[in-house]
Amino acid sequence: MVERARPFILGLTGSIGMGKSAVADMFTASGVPVFDADAAVHLLQGPGGALVPAIEEAFPGTTGRGGVDRQKLGAAVLGNRSELARLEAIVHPAVAAMRKAFLAEHADKPLVVFDVPLLFEKVGTSTVDAVAVVSAPAELQRARVLARPGMTADKFAAILALQVPDAEKRALADYVIDTGVSLEETRRAVKRLTGRLTGDK
Repeated sequence: MVERARPFILGLTGSIGMGKSAVADMFTASGVPVFDADAAVHLLQGPGGALVPAIEEAFPGTTGRGGVDRQKLGAAVLGNRSELARLEAIVHPAVAAMRKAFLAEHADKPLVVFDVPLLFEKVGTSTVDAVAVVSAPAELQRARVLARPGMTADKFAAILALQVPDAEKRALADYVIDTGVSLEETRRAVKRLTGRLTGDK
C-alpha cells in the first residue's frame, strides 16, 4: 500500500443553522485538526488584521480600531453580487494561503477537516478528498437561525438565496451528518466517520 503524501482532507460544509460548528467541534474533540475558514476570516479582518487596509480602501467606512465592522460591511455587500465578488477577491486568496499553511503544519496526520461554509458555492471541491454535509430538517434550521441575535426572516432569506439548497448539498455529499437528532447520536456519527477515514474502525 502506497503511503499518502499528505493527510486525507475532508471538506465539512452545511447551510446556515445546520449545526456545522458543533460538528466541527466534535471532530476537534476526536483529535482531528480542523481548519475553520470563518475563524480565519475573523483573524484577517479583526484588530490589526492583514486585510483591514484593503477592505477599507475598497469599502470606505467599514473598518475601525476594532478591524472590520461586520455589520457595516455586511450591509455594503449583502444582496449586491458585484460588491460581494469584490470582497471575495480580497478575502479568498488570503484564506487559501492560511489553509495551505494549516495543511503543511499537519502533514503527518491521517485526517484533517476543512470547515468551509461555502465549499460548494465559492471554494469548490477540488481542494478536498471527500465532502461531509451537515444537515437538519428545514423547520429546525429556521428556528435555530431566527433565534440568533439580530437575525430577521428577510436576512435569513437573503443568506439562503446565496447558498446551494440543502437537498442539493446532500445529493453532492460523500457523507451526510444529521444534526436533527440528539447531540450524542451526532457525536457517534462523527466518531464512526473519523474511524472510517483514518482506518481506525
